[in-house]
Amino acid sequence: MKAPITRLRKKFDLQRTYFIRLEIGFIFSLLISIIAFRVNINLPDENNEVYVQVQEEVYLDEIIRSKQIEKAPPPPRPMVPVEVPNDEILVDDIIDLDTELDFDDAISLPAAPPPMAEEEEEEEIFVVVEQMPELLGGLASVQKKIVYPKMAIMAQIQGRVIVQFVIDSQGNVTNPTIVRGIGGGCDEEALRVIKETKFKPGLQRGKPVSVKYSIPIVFNLTESSKKQNS
Repeated sequence: MKAPITRLRKKFDLQRTYFIRLEIGFIFSLLISIIAFRVNINLPDENNEVYVQVQEEVYLDEIIRSKQIEKAPPPPRPMVPVEVPNDEILVDDIIDLDTELDFDDAISLPAAPPPMAEEEEEEEIFVVVEQMPELLGGLASVQKKIVYPKMAIMAQIQGRVIVQFVIDSQGNVTNPTIVRGIGGGCDEEALRVIKETKFKPGLQRGKPVSVKYSIPIVFNLTESSKKQNS
């Protein structure tokens, strides 16, 4: 009977010590894990240098406001005296006046200046007036007087020549000029014909005035050939 009881006791002791050992092992493993997490195993590397950026400090000096001292202007320079020579002798000019006056003698006065010539007022030239000038006989009468130049016929020149001129207050043509020409003697022929024309003068406020005017003179080979044939 004693053998099985001793076996049971040993078995019971073994089970109790087993739980104790298991708890102790669990505690040790927990401590080891805590120490492993807390301890930094990484060794410092000598090649890795740590740079700390230092912020630049700016120091402001106190600026002292300067006061501008107003200075009085310098005194004007004294005038330099100029030496005047005292050696000069002043000679009084002797004026010979005839004090004896004869009131009976006639006094000769200088001749009067010639009268000033009155400047002629330039006649105003109008471009547009109330009543424009009228060509006596019409433009057809001017075209009939044209003699077609031989040079223009040979060169087959034809076209329109514009002549500009001034019609004075009497209706005469003055200062004729060619505004646009065609050459071949046609320009000269147009001037000759215009100088022979007569106008009824233009009126401005009921008075005849000078007016600037222009007329086209047509040179046509067909019409000139008809005139020559007729």
